[in-house]
Amino acid sequence: MVNSMQIIIHIIHVLAAGIWLGGLVFTTAVVSPAFKKMDWTPAERTAVRSAVGRQYVPVANLNLLVLLVAAVIDAAFHAWAAIALIEILLIIVVAILAIMHGKVFAPRLATAAREQRHEDRARLLRLSISISMLNLLLSFALMILAIVIA
Repeated sequence: MVNSMQIIIHIIHVLAAGIWLGGLVFTTAVVSPAFKKMDWTPAERTAVRSAVGRQYVPVANLNLLVLLVAAVIDAAFHAWAAIALIEILLIIVVAILAIMHGKVFAPRLATAAREQRHEDRARLLRLSISISMLNLLLSFALMILAIVIA
């Protein structure tokens, strides 16, 4: 029998997954295309992206923490089902990708843009986009897993 605490945790779990996914979709489908349309140099565009990223990081980190905690508690309510453990592993992978993006690729991209190393910038940008798309795909999977765990 499902108790009210299980329902509340599951709702928080699904909401956190949806908020995380929504942030990624908004960034990918709205923010990035808007930045591309701006008449900025690569260095200016990268600087603005970095500023937006620094503002978003605390929100994203809190969201991932809530998602992870809710997923762990939800998994415990469901006897540590394999699907729940897969979701927890995916949350950790998504978090690692997000950290890598912000701590490794974004600074390197900013340096390449600032120093006008166009080939390095183009290579890093392709890599950054690939990581972002992988993170988006995994986040869709997280959303589905969060829903079906009920």
